Amino acid sequence: MVTAMSYRTIEFRTDKNIAVLYFNRPDQLNSFNNEMHAEIRDALTTKIDFGVHRCLLLSGKGRAFCAGQDLNERKFDADNPPDLGESLENNYNPLINIITSLELPVVCAVNGLAAGAGVGIALACDIVLASSTAEFIFSFAKVGLGLDSASSWSLPRLIGLPRARAMTMLGERLTAERAEEWGMIWKCYNDEKLMDEALSMAHYLSQQPTRGLAIIKQELKASTSNTLEQQLALEVKLQKIAGVTEDYREGVLAFFEKRKPVFKGK
Repeated sequence: MVTAMSYRTIEFRTDKNIAVLYFNRPDQLNSFNNEMHAEIRDALTTKIDFGVHRCLLLSGKGRAFCAGQDLNERKFDADNPPDLGESLENNYNPLINIITSLELPVVCAVNGLAAGAGVGIALACDIVLASSTAEFIFSFAKVGLGLDSASSWSLPRLIGLPRARAMTMLGERLTAERAEEWGMIWKCYNDEKLMDEALSMAHYLSQQPTRGLAIIKQELKASTSNTLEQQLALEVKLQKIAGVTEDYREGVLAFFEKRKPVFKGK
């Protein structure tokens, strides 16, 4: 059963146990404006039902995934320049934190161009797929800006510092095939197969032990700043939690009974 909810700049719907969110400003290449930020925050904080939804799929409508910030809201006035730090604090940083903290897997299907903040949003997701014609570009340097949307944190960890420096300073386009080769994304697919593959993966993840996946997300996120001793202690703490879940009990029973487990996300 598919149910949809009404928004102006995004499309949000439920497909069985997955929540599907599309950026929906195709004429503006799905670039962010304040309304779109507000609607995404509303969808991700009030419309996701953890009793129903066990995976989130994020993609874009039209020929682009997301072209970053809509510059029509950033027209420069020398006498009254915009406070871009305020924009990050109020819009982009909360969005990154929401995506990375969701206690369910987040799959991103990059269906076309991802530029600027659009790349950062994609890289904040747990598993990133892309169409073979998709491209990634960090356009910040071309307008005299630094990086945002956590891309300065995620990119060097994914592809290494030398590549991250060149990609962000030169502003060159990176193909989906090269992004996969570099380990920046998981896989790329032919355009006509992307959404089928993304939906198939999302539905698979929605049938897995959701709380266990959330624990894995938490562990991996913490590993980038923890010492070995801190990470070992975190694993002890979180494994104690995982060990008393219904899904762990079901997984062990299914193993001994030689059947497929039926996880409930509890």
